[in-house]
Amino acid sequence: QVQLEESGGGLVQAGGSLRLSCAASGGTFRRYAMAWFRQAPGKERESVAAISWSGGNTYYADSVKGRFTVSRDNAKNTVYLQMNSLEPEDTAVYYCAIDLSLHSSDYVPHRTADFGSWGQGTQVTVSS
Repeated sequence: QVQLEESGGGLVQAGGSLRLSCAASGGTFRRYAMAWFRQAPGKERESVAAISWSGGNTYYADSVKGRFTVSRDNAKNTVYLQMNSLEPEDTAVYYCAIDLSLHSSDYVPHRTADFGSWGQGTQVTVSS
């Protein structure tokens, strides 16, 4: 069973940067699409970014385009989320997730229902 562990969250001022990491263990990571979601207090979980298993295709929510970058290192079983120009509205718990269905190399799922395994989350707080 694949397990996911996020790290890299914290408190940062508006305009700052953070890099989140998600390490996968317990399974074959390289053939599965991965994604980052976030959930702010009182709001539904929303998709932030996703990446195909090949790493050749990505998806970004409109709210983070141009500021966030998702990447993966299949040799290290790790997916990353580089977050720049952070805004107070980015404050949330960030979760990584893995789609355990097999897809073509550049398929990028990004709906909550596409993902069957989730990490515990890491808190990101952006102060104004």
